Amino acid sequence: MKKLKYRFALLVFLIGAQLAHIVASVVMIAAIFNAHPRGRRVAIGYDQLGNVATGGSEDETISSRAGRGTREGRVIWCLLCKMLDWIEENHCEDSLGQ
Repeated sequence: MKKLKYRFALLVFLIGAQLAHIVASVVMIAAIFNAHPRGRRVAIGYDQLGNVATGGSEDETISSRAGRGTREGRVIWCLLCKMLDWIEENHCEDSLGQ
């Protein structure tokens, strides 16, 4: 019975998360057109979500994880940091301090 309650709770949370995703997407679109500061915070939230979904910590962004991986010489993270550096110079390195 506990497993059933847990699964039901996850389903309810999933529905809520999908609604939050819709709202967050609207905020992101608005931020693209008027540079609203909330857009950056929503983007960081998505970044953390992506990190958790790929096995990382919920308190860390993919950028900081990639920065640590680059320092350790892991090729895939080095490639990701090079791509992010094209968008913003020293992005992964700067994200390590946040």
